[in-house]
Amino acid sequence: MNDQFVAVPLFSLRRAVGAGLLALALAAAVAHTAQAQPRELPDFTELVERVGPAVVNIRTAERRAGVQAGSGEIDEQMREFFRRFGIPLPNNPQPQQPRRGGPRDEDSEPQQRGIGSGFVLTADGYVMTNAHVVDGADEVIVTLTDKREFKARIVGADKRTDVAVVKIDVTGLPTVKIGDVNQVKVGAWVIAIGSPFNLDNTVTAGIVSARQRDTGEFLPLFQTDVAINPGNSGGPLINMRGEVIGINSQIYSRSGGYMGISFAIPIDEAIRVSDQLRASGRVIRGRIGVTIAPVTKEVAESIGLGKPVGALVQGVESGGPADKAGIEAGDIITKVDGKPIEKSGDLPRIVGATKPGTKTVLHVFRRGAGRDIAVTVVEFEPEKPRRVAQGSDPQPAQPKTVIGLAVSDLTEAQKRELKLRGGVRVETVEGAAARAGLREGDVIITLDNTEVSDAKQFNALVAKADKAKPVSVMVRRGEWTNYLVIRPAGR
Repeated sequence: MNDQFVAVPLFSLRRAVGAGLLALALAAAVAHTAQAQPRELPDFTELVERVGPAVVNIRTAERRAGVQAGSGEIDEQMREFFRRFGIPLPNNPQPQQPRRGGPRDEDSEPQQRGIGSGFVLTADGYVMTNAHVVDGADEVIVTLTDKREFKARIVGADKRTDVAVVKIDVTGLPTVKIGDVNQVKVGAWVIAIGSPFNLDNTVTAGIVSARQRDTGEFLPLFQTDVAINPGNSGGPLINMRGEVIGINSQIYSRSGGYMGISFAIPIDEAIRVSDQLRASGRVIRGRIGVTIAPVTKEVAESIGLGKPVGALVQGVESGGPADKAGIEAGDIITKVDGKPIEKSGDLPRIVGATKPGTKTVLHVFRRGAGRDIAVTVVEFEPEKPRRVAQGSDPQPAQPKTVIGLAVSDLTEAQKRELKLRGGVRVETVEGAAARAGLREGDVIITLDNTEVSDAKQFNALVAKADKAKPVSVMVRRGEWTNYLVIRPAGR
């Protein structure tokens, strides 16, 4: 009985285990089959039908007298394309010939200048495009998808962000929906609609290749692999929800044509600009009056900053907000009102978006320590040129140090001119100092975060420094200030 009692559970267990293994095997096979089946590619037809009617063709013209049509002049759209992406202009096959007996400039007929794209922001006729599309145009024609044409008025254009707004007198237009750029992920599908080479409502597709590309002065751009060509400029970049997330603006090219890399202005930044253009016709930006440069990994390590973050202040505008607040050349600005400055390009963007008159707090790294400095932001305007100190009445050079420098004291006149309390002038340079990039005439302000007062003290600091380790120096060259790292031979 015991044998029989034992045998029944064992048999049942085997059957149960066998059934379980079979079920697991079947589940694994189904999962493998599902994984092996390729995913369907996205269908863009619904997006195009929804957004396409709000995308427009923009044709520009300007009055140009004295040039015959077909004289061999490069097409203006291609000229702008070459100029924008730094491609040398090809030689004209024929020289331009003056028009004999032609009308005066003010009486000449508008000549077609170029083709671009845009999209409708509001039903009453506000259209967004690129500033370079309408720059210099005497006439702007907007063509809708239903082939209606309207003369447009340029409301405003901002070259720094390459955003422009034009207005056409019509109501009841289809409009685009604005997306959230914070939700955009690298690898996401996107489409572009525009007029490449005047081919209206051309649709191209690709993915977001990268975010925050620093190709603009005030804007970090989206990088995509969507095909963009002359005429696409100003058209929308659209996500899979049919929302506009960017304005197609630039490409990278060595040939003048699309090479797989294109850039778009994030729509949130563009909308902020367009709101100001519609309100006042111009963009008001903040500034604090500093010239900046990136912080390299080598410099960050040598001065004790750690990571290469922040913006290195190379120059401070005399009498500007930063100067009045106590910002100095050589400072590294790492935060603005608590917002971290990961790279130097972040600073002008954050300050530029700050309303003039606002008091903002900068966190500054100076000579090994951090401090907060309050600065009042003013309105952006062309910066005044700085005077460069003259090297008059130089003092006799001191003997060369072990790092290859011979320096002399600054005169009182030089200190006043440079607005420095101390420092030494480089008279001759060789060896490790020359390899680091120091030049005759440079002014050394600090050595390893210690302020330099005169040549005697500088030479004493060099003598005490560890000869096997790199030495960092803050250097003033003309109106610029930078850090250089002097490394011992063999390192």
